[in-house]
Parts: sequence; C-alpha cells; structure tokens
Amino acid sequence: MWKSHQVLFLAAALLATTAAESFAQEAELLGVLRSEATLQEKSAACRQLARIATKEAVPTLAALLGDEKLSHMARYALEGIPDPSVDDALREALGKVQGRPRLGVIGSLGVRRDAKAVDALAGLLKEPEAAAAAARALGNIGTPAAAKALEDALPGASDGRQLAVCEGVLRCAEALAADGQKAPSQAIYDRLRGLADAPHQVRAAALRGAILSRGKDGVPLLVEAIHGSDYSLAAAAVRSAMELPGPEVADALLAELPKAPAERQGLLILALADRHEPRVLPAVLQAVQGSDGQLRILAFRALKRVGDASCVPALLEAAVAGSDEVSRAAMESLESLQDKSVDDQLTARLSEARGKMRMVLIELAGRRRTAAAAPALWLAADDADAAVRIAALASLGMVIGTADLPKLIARMAATKDDGEAGALDKALRDVCLRSEDREAVAAQLAAALATADGPVKVRILETLHAVSGATALKAIAAAAGSGDEKLRDAAFRVLGEWKSVDAAPVLLEVHNTVSDERLKVRAIRAYIRIARQFDMPADRRAAMCRTALAAADRDEDKRLVLEVLLRYPGEEMQAIALEAAKVPALKEEASLVVMGMTSKGIDRAELGKALAQAGHTPVKLEIIKAEYGAGEKTKDVTSILRKYAKSYRIIFLPSASYNETFGGDPAQGIAKRLTIKYRIDGKEGEVSLNENAIIVLPIPK
Repeated sequence: MWKSHQVLFLAAALLATTAAESFAQEAELLGVLRSEATLQEKSAACRQLARIATKEAVPTLAALLGDEKLSHMARYALEGIPDPSVDDALREALGKVQGRPRLGVIGSLGVRRDAKAVDALAGLLKEPEAAAAAARALGNIGTPAAAKALEDALPGASDGRQLAVCEGVLRCAEALAADGQKAPSQAIYDRLRGLADAPHQVRAAALRGAILSRGKDGVPLLVEAIHGSDYSLAAAAVRSAMELPGPEVADALLAELPKAPAERQGLLILALADRHEPRVLPAVLQAVQGSDGQLRILAFRALKRVGDASCVPALLEAAVAGSDEVSRAAMESLESLQDKSVDDQLTARLSEARGKMRMVLIELAGRRRTAAAAPALWLAADDADAAVRIAALASLGMVIGTADLPKLIARMAATKDDGEAGALDKALRDVCLRSEDREAVAAQLAAALATADGPVKVRILETLHAVSGATALKAIAAAAGSGDEKLRDAAFRVLGEWKSVDAAPVLLEVHNTVSDERLKVRAIRAYIRIARQFDMPADRRAAMCRTALAAADRDEDKRLVLEVLLRYPGEEMQAIALEAAKVPALKEEASLVVMGMTSKGIDRAELGKALAQAGHTPVKLEIIKAEYGAGEKTKDVTSILRKYAKSYRIIFLPSASYNETFGGDPAQGIAKRLTIKYRIDGKEGEVSLNENAIIVLPIPK
C-alpha cells in the first residue's frame, strides 16, 4: 500500500513540476508576442503555443487576429485551446477584422464548431467575399440550426455562391449523421437531390448520402437511380453500392443487371465485382463475349476480382481475336487470375498451340511466371520463326532458375539474329538478378567469359555489370587488361559506369599499369567520377581526390578533381585545393575553388590568405550572352548566369548540375557545352565549357 501511495505522490509531483515548466514557457512565449521580436520569432512562438497554450494566452493571441502577417499563426495557436474564451474572442473579432484575416476567423469558428456563431455566420452568406468561407464554417459546425441557415440561403444564392452553400449543407448532413441524427440528415440529402437547378455533383453527392444514411432501406433509391435518365446519378448510386454493406445490395444489383442498358450494366458489373460477388461471373463472361466494346473492357476489369479458371477459354479467345484494346485487357485479366488450375490449363494448351494463340500463351507463361511451362518454352526457343524464339526467350527469363543458366549461356555463340541476341541477353540478366546468390551467378558468367568468343565476351561483360559484386568486378578488371581491343574497350566502358565505390581501386590499378594513353585517361576519369558521385566517408573521398591529383597526367583531368573539392567542401578538401594551387597550371582555378569553399562555410580568414598568395583580386564582371546545349538544341541562359555572376572570375551555381540550374536538359543524351561571352574590366572575352565544369572565366587579352 505504501508503495502505491509513493508512486501516486511521485506522479503528482512530476505533473506539478511539468505544469510549472509549461506555465513558465507559456509566459515567455507570450512575452515574445508582446515584444518587438521579428515576424519569424513571433511565428515560432505561436507554433509552440499551439502545443501548450492555456486560456491565459487568449487575450494576447486574440490581439493578433487582425494582423495580416500573424493572424494565421495566432489562429493556429487559438484553435487548440480547450476553453470557451477562444470562441468568444473569435466571435468578437469577426465584427472587427477585415480582409484575409476575417476569412481566417470565419474558418476557425468552423474548426471549433462554435454553435453560438451560427447567426453571425448566416448573415455573411449574402456577402460575395465571405459567403464561401461562411458556408464551409457552417457546414463544419453541422448543427440543425446551421443546416437551416444554409438551406434558407440556397434559393437566393448566385451561381458563384450556390456551390459553396450546397457544400456547406452536405457537410451539415454528414455531421448530423455522424452525431446519430439520421432523420434530419436524410431530410437534408433528400431536399438537395431534389433541387433541379443544383450542380450535378451536388445532386450526386446528395444521392449517395441519401442511400448510405438509410442502409439497406436505401436499396429502392439505388434501383431508382440505376434506371433513371441521369447517367451521373446512376454512377453515384452504383458507387454508393460499393460502400453499402449487406446481402440485400448484391441481390438488388443482380436483379437489375439483365434489365439495365449496356452502359449501366458495366457500372453494375464493376460494383458487384468490387463486392467480390461470385454470382456475377456468368454475366461478366457473357459481357466478355458480347459485341459492346466498352462493356467488354469493363467486364475484363471485373474478372480481375471475380474470375476463376472457367474464364480461361473466353479470355484466350478475346486475347487472340479481339482488337488491340480488347486483347490487352484480356491479357491483363488472364495474368491476374489467382486460381492455380489456370496455369495448368495454359501450360497444357501451349504444347499444341499455333499461330497467335501460341504467342499469347508464351507471353502469359512469362507474365504469370509459370515454371511448369519451361519445357514448352525451351522447345519454342528453337522454333523456325524468329518472333516465336524471341518471345520464348523473354518468357524463359521470367520462369527458369539459375540451374538453367548454362543452357542460356551456351546459346549465346549460336545466336546470330540481333533481336534474338537482345532477348537472350535480357533473359540471362533477368535470371541472374532474381538469384539469391549473386556471387555464384557471377562465377558462372566469369567461367563462361574465359572460353567465349570475342563478341560473346562483350555481351557477358554487360551481364556481369548488371549482376555487380566482387566476383563480377574481378572478372571485368581482368578483361580490362586483355589483349583483345574490343573486349578491353567494353571492360573500360563497364568500369566507367560501375555503380559502387568498389571499382575505384580497380580503376586506379588499371590507370597505373596500362600503357595506352586513351585507356589511362578513361580510367582516371572514371575514378574521379566515383569520387564525385557516390556516397562515402569524407576521409575516403578526400583520399581519392588527393590520389587522383597525384595520378592524373593531364591538367584537364586534374581540373575535374577541383570540381569534386568544390562539391564537397571541408577543411581537408580545402587543404587539397591549396596544394593544387601550387601547380602553376592549376594555381588560379584552385585558389578560386578555395574561395568557393569559403562561401560554403570554410573560414574566411583562410580564404583571404589563399587569395593573396594566389594574387587573386576582384574584377568588374559583365555577362554579355550565355548559351547552353549542343548543336541546334541550345537555350539562352544569360539571365540565369547574370544572377550568379559576382565580382570574381569564378561563377558558383546553386547546383553542380547545369541541367538543374538552367531549368532542364536542352539536348538529352548528348554531351553539351556552355558558351559564355563576357566582359572583364571593360575587355571582352569568350569561353566554352564542358557540361557541369567549374565556371572560370579567363582574363581577356
């Protein structure tokens, strides 16, 4: 017993302490609102008060309701205070504030569902500027009095205000239904759906509400609308049938299905399928085999919910003989059928099928990933018809496992047709990428690489690239040292596109060992690309940049390292840039990179020392014209570049990507250049830069 009392005592003490802290914090925040603090500081105070404010905060917050800049935040804080003084303050402000703050106060009265505000809000329904906000607020309040005020305003509402008033009435009906007042809610829905001049969406919403609020007693309304002259109301009724529980609804829909015209039958079929009603299946199959194209499409969609193995013959016939649209819909339905015996039927038919039926079954085997169809697919892969072979290989890639990889690899040398070779390579990749043991798969491919012919080796390299991993990387690195020029080029291309940092040491080793200058350049550039694009610890990136500066033979490659330094500023990167500034060819650009780093937070005192050491001084810079793109596909970026040009010959853009900075890619898939005509201290110059290069403007001669 003593322990229980002790726990209660401690809890009470904790609550008292917490309350005291909250009161102190509230007082401090209110002090901010009464002070000369900035708009940002006052907004932040309101945001915190929304969590902890009590009735003590109401006078201070209410005083801000007429403030154009702070009214919104003040209301945000007030709306959550559980005290009637808030409602009093909002009603009082309603008669005083104007403009946007007044509309906000109206909205807050609705949020708080202040029944005492109904009369005042009703008076605003005739004001063009406030009618919509008042109607929404009354709808949120949702009392019978609010509903009456809105309904009374309907006859005189202009076109512009009628929709807002109707929306408010509908909200009232929903609120009344939620409060258990079904009779007044139904009466509102009935009056609204009977308004001949009401917008069609209002009548549709009212019909839905009238049906749902009545439950199973709403079925007669549902049936009436289905046979009515207004299609939008029929559609609204059917949508409500999807929400309405009870067997009576399904019974009614099934009873009306054969009586309805084709356009309504489609709605009923979808509603029954959405309810997973199996009794609709015969009607769906009849529609599938009918002549009405739109009804057939809707029936195919319904089969995704209620179809079973009995649907296969009809769906196959539609897939083979129907129009393109019908065929696609039938294939989607066949793909989605969950009955296991569907696969048995399709596999049994595949062995005997010919023509388009065979192509359809081959595609379905892949889309449904039917492993039992593999023997028939292997036979089809040897068909005399190239189209059949290509389709079979595509499906084999979806159904076979890694045990069959040797069979796919063995076909590579014998495949001469380009289309078939592409399908085979894709199948190979699909199987490999589904494997749970990527390293084992890569080992199989690496073994095949050693014995394959030249062109096949290149194709295997592409698959190894897709598989990735240590084993794949090792095999590709070995190919990079091959005496076969085509294989070596392919290996370098793959290494240059590798999707992980694991390739960095391999690229560096290749750069240091090959004698071909072209390959050395490709290797070091790919190494720098990894440092620029991939996530890695800061110390590793810095080490890669330092290594690349030392290893690169050409100044233009060293400049690529400077771009990496600028993209990832830091103390270590600054130190590397200062070292690069000691290289005569890089001195100026490296010092400007240091300046760029400083603009991103590096110590400015160090910047001054670095620029002084480099002899860099500010200039008077003017951008005359700038164009970005390739060939005829260029865009004028003069105004954008002027925005970022300051008093230095280096221009820092907000993104490392030119495409992002300049609002899009003017020549997708093509290497682009940025051409700038400029004037420095009165002298004109021009420079053309590779895409995403650091923008450093040479001094005009």
